Amino acid sequence: MTPVIKVLVVDDSAFARKVLREVLSGSPGIEVVGTARDGLEALEKIAELSPDVLTLDLVMPNLDGLGVLASLPLVNAPRVIVVSVSDADTELGAAALQAGALDIVRKPTALATQQLYELREELVTKIRVAHEARHPSTAALTPIAARLSLAPKHDIIVLGTSTGGPQALTRLLPALPADLPVPMLIALHIPPGYTEALAARLDAASALDVREAEEGLELRAGLVVLARGGVHLRVIRSGRKRLVTLDHRLGNAQHAPSVDLLFESAASVYAERTLGVVLTGMGNDGQQGSAAIHRAGGTVLTESELSSVVYGMPRCVKEAGYSNAEAPLEAMARAIVDHL
Repeated sequence: MTPVIKVLVVDDSAFARKVLREVLSGSPGIEVVGTARDGLEALEKIAELSPDVLTLDLVMPNLDGLGVLASLPLVNAPRVIVVSVSDADTELGAAALQAGALDIVRKPTALATQQLYELREELVTKIRVAHEARHPSTAALTPIAARLSLAPKHDIIVLGTSTGGPQALTRLLPALPADLPVPMLIALHIPPGYTEALAARLDAASALDVREAEEGLELRAGLVVLARGGVHLRVIRSGRKRLVTLDHRLGNAQHAPSVDLLFESAASVYAERTLGVVLTGMGNDGQQGSAAIHRAGGTVLTESELSSVVYGMPRCVKEAGYSNAEAPLEAMARAIVDHL
């Protein structure tokens, strides 16, 4: 039988705790083993109840959500899903993702209303994914200091990732050399509202120029563009320039931003000079896009199972025969540089 997922609900709102308990208790295979009103009580309940997954509010008295993440035990820590109000907690949410939270579920409102019940399906799905995921590492990687060729074999890097992606990007980007001779575009599955803060934090931690995607942004060496949550990111040709364009039409894509659409657009513009990278993530987004890069004669790198928080997206690309090489995250910066 499938083991029951033990969940601890942490929120300073009594109404939110009530709703989350009801939402989760009515879901097969999930048991709410307790609730906590603040971070200090959460740490006590974690030690007492050994939950598998934590739903974590960020703004709480005594000890906030970031304090809880920093204080989790090194062994047998629960996986963490942030349950947050985006407008109030964007900076905190981005920090929480970098600190080890696996995902974010946005509260539809900060008020004590029945709207909170609307997050049921998304929250249950993300809890099930988190339960199967590995704990993400937040350890820094050694930067690559070697100077790169001014005449690389590829003219663009496109990267796709999902669950575990914020931690992976937080480790990977600072390890890449400051003189990266090509631009990089990133599609990360993340709720709307958090990418501006995450891009700013990645920019501060990296020698590269990391920005949230803007319509018409011209691509250049050393620029890293992070797709906006909820919006597709594509690259287009405009004369001799290569520009970023934003597509708010969701179409048939399962995720926005879509890794497939980003990869396909890059392959159409750069053909064999496209380098695709698929990191940790649930599902198969990126498989069709990797096929497009493969058909165009480009190169695709995938993260190995050894380091993937969720070995879904990279596995689909590899098993479909579109991965030219794989590497654990610890060696991915070197693999990127070597293939450039």
